[in-house]
Amino acid sequence: MKIAPSILSADFANLRKDIEMSEKAGAEYLHIDIMDGHFVPNLSFGEPILKAVRPYSNQIFDCHLMVENPEDYIVPMAEAGADIIGVHYESTPHIYRVLQKIKEVGCKAEVVLNPGTPIEVLTDILAFVDAVLVMTVNPGFGGQKFLPNMIGKIQRLSQVKTEQKLDFEIEVDGGINEQTIQECQKAGATVAVAGSYIFNDSNPMNKIKVLHKVTGD
Repeated sequence: MKIAPSILSADFANLRKDIEMSEKAGAEYLHIDIMDGHFVPNLSFGEPILKAVRPYSNQIFDCHLMVENPEDYIVPMAEAGADIIGVHYESTPHIYRVLQKIKEVGCKAEVVLNPGTPIEVLTDILAFVDAVLVMTVNPGFGGQKFLPNMIGKIQRLSQVKTEQKLDFEIEVDGGINEQTIQECQKAGATVAVAGSYIFNDSNPMNKIKVLHKVTGD
């Protein structure tokens, strides 16, 4: 299972150090939350931070847009070094057009679902996306408790993926630790975002290795 440390929980004063540590520990992705204070009640990183840290990592930069008007962020994020751009289904009435724009700038397109949004809304776009991110907490803040009823949602999404012979990553974000990551993996998840579990520990490198170990990697 691919591990995506979320730098929302990293040490902002030592961001380069934490990013380099996560790569050395074997984390394939780096999860970067972009928040505007409107779509979610929090502010975080923007394009300048992404551009600044890009030279210090060969990881896949997984940029999660928790913003209004996500189409305005796509080109700047791509130019700053994003590999994957995730857009909330709930953030725009034109989700297909936004996903098309992401692919046009050379990035992989990810659609994100809030806990209260059913997978059925994705029926007409699943064949087009590269990844679906299932929020396993309410978006906006790190350190929240995993919502166990999201396991059924992951299972249903995985079933549709198998039945329709589709090829997209199923990513989970929120409340991930060594127990919940195993539950998500069994349900069909292939990528897990972990923030406070990793960076709030005195040995964050070991925490990344633990997540790989318990998922068989």
